[in-house]
Amino acid sequence: MFPDTRMVKTNGINMAVYEDGDGDPVILLHGFPELAFSWRHQLPALAAEGYRAIAPDLRGYGKSDKPDAVDQYSVQILINDIIGLLDADGIDKATVVGHDWGALLAWQMALVAPERMSSLVALNIPFFPRPPIDPIEVMRAMLGNDFYIVNFQDSDAADKKCAENPAWVFEVMMRRGAVTREHFDSLPKQMQSFSILAALGRTELAGESLLSPDEAQVYVDAFSAGGFTGPINYYRNWTYNWETTADVAQQVNVPTLFIGAVDDVIVAPERIEAMKPFVTDLEVHMLENCGHWSQQEKPHEVNALLLDWLAKH
Repeated sequence: MFPDTRMVKTNGINMAVYEDGDGDPVILLHGFPELAFSWRHQLPALAAEGYRAIAPDLRGYGKSDKPDAVDQYSVQILINDIIGLLDADGIDKATVVGHDWGALLAWQMALVAPERMSSLVALNIPFFPRPPIDPIEVMRAMLGNDFYIVNFQDSDAADKKCAENPAWVFEVMMRRGAVTREHFDSLPKQMQSFSILAALGRTELAGESLLSPDEAQVYVDAFSAGGFTGPINYYRNWTYNWETTADVAQQVNVPTLFIGAVDDVIVAPERIEAMKPFVTDLEVHMLENCGHWSQQEKPHEVNALLLDWLAKH
């Protein structure tokens, strides 16, 4: 059973937090377009082993506040939300676990506030060192204007399209077995650029739904009420985040576990290899027959890796 929510005032917003257990703290940060509910398989497993598992709905999501201004979703503000949560709960250090955007936040927190982290666990998204060129311009040149992150910069079409039918968003996006790495790598390069707008226009879907009807309804209810603009605004700060982190040293010195997925086609395998020189203490595990939503798709495997890591650290 998913735990009840409590509200925490952090960094000027009200954050909805779900918690289970009372031991050493583990903070679980979800991605896009998700919720704290995405950790429903991990919260009880961590609590059963004596940990204090804490999963917030991040700023812009679920029951947490959703500021209107795009600049209220910069990486610095998002990290300060997590630090504010630690402060509000009287936590000096915690293991920070992140998936997707939550992993991006955890990596950046390890750069600017490593003293608040006892260890780091990143799911699916490896560490990307700050590039010398605005990453949005690189994405635009390599993947085109329809690539979802680039499209988010140029219009609010995705916000509106997703809000028209949230149920279809999660039916399309949260699937297992939709594409394998082998099949994806065989596609022409122009077909490897993911467009949310194009995906939502499909009439036939591959693979199978990852969510039960009741689980899907949790997401549908949350995004029907809160919309998609707050979550998409994370991406609209990509250039600003790049501009304002020029002086941040790109070396992660927090003990780190990376859990990747072989069939997560969002991340090229070479990016996982490329991060290794930038992470001092790194352990890597790859999940077979698993796509992007790893903690929901392979909960038992993820829990086993996570608990083993925590026991060692």
